[in-house]
Amino acid sequence: MKILDLYIIKRFLGTFFFMLALIMSIAIVFDVSEQLERFIKYDAPLDQIIFKYYLNFVFYFGNLFSSLLIFLSVLLFTSQLAQRSEIIAIFAGGISFRRLLRPYFIAATILVGISLYFTHYQLPIANRVRIQFEEQYMNKKFKIKDDNLHREIEENTLAYFETFSTINNIGYKFSLEKWNDEGKLEYKLMADRAKFDTASGKWEIQGYRVREFTDEGEKISKGTKLDTLLNMRPTDFGVKLNIASTMGYQELTNFIEAERQKGSDQTVFFEIEKHQRTSYPFATYILTVIAVSLAGRKTRGGIGVHMATGVLIAVVYIFAMKVTTVAATNAGLNPMLAVWLPNIFFAGIAVLVLRRAQK
Repeated sequence: MKILDLYIIKRFLGTFFFMLALIMSIAIVFDVSEQLERFIKYDAPLDQIIFKYYLNFVFYFGNLFSSLLIFLSVLLFTSQLAQRSEIIAIFAGGISFRRLLRPYFIAATILVGISLYFTHYQLPIANRVRIQFEEQYMNKKFKIKDDNLHREIEENTLAYFETFSTINNIGYKFSLEKWNDEGKLEYKLMADRAKFDTASGKWEIQGYRVREFTDEGEKISKGTKLDTLLNMRPTDFGVKLNIASTMGYQELTNFIEAERQKGSDQTVFFEIEKHQRTSYPFATYILTVIAVSLAGRKTRGGIGVHMATGVLIAVVYIFAMKVTTVAATNAGLNPMLAVWLPNIFFAGIAVLVLRRAQK
């Protein structure tokens, strides 16, 4: 490896970690000002605020935005090289633009490897600790926001709530249906409400009516109160979307399959989380090529023009990610395709700006 390669790799990594430290410091300051009242209200210990919340806060958001920070870092230090005519000197020494990209890709590969390792192995652990802290000291507890909740709690057994309150664990307009293997309804229970007892694990069914269908005909019964064990809990009717961030890859894959079998309509969110863990780190290569191609030429506006262009591209990239994610959650776009589409689009842009830069 030549001195030039080591020089660029050192500048690449040094600028990135400096920007990461700067941005995360600013983010922590803003978050402290926003969360301070909650910390005081729930008497959160200082050591847990630092090591359980903010340490893992940095891991999560630092990794989440690492690709964009790498992009801006490459723009910054490559613009500095161009403004000092160092890029011109490199080309004058007989080094091609493609050869110049080698140390950039080496540094990018180091960061991609770190990001993939953290995303798939360390971040789920860190997120678990951070989310537990938020639930205990920041009142970010489990809630069910949707209405008309359906779940298959056992084979051929369907449960339904019109609404459910996690404050008192009471569901309203409850029904339970049991079907035979031929698809015929055998049993249906309807109730005004059903309350879950966390101590006993039983459900208290209030104001119920039961219809049973047999070969002999229909049997109807009713009552005011019925205590029964059911293979369901309130958490089965509303999954915290951030729970996916606490799972390793295989655990998340199994969880998605289990949710799909339950009939959950939230699986698309978990599939997006699963695919983003790989697509985000690999965006580093694409954004690195774009950054070097844009900033490698000396311009009259200097570094400011390059950084302004970079910020615009970053905004468009984030917007593209949001659009495709919404298309997956609301319009039925395949989650894997939705996650990778921005990378595919910007890979095309990278090829165009690279060809232009080589001229």
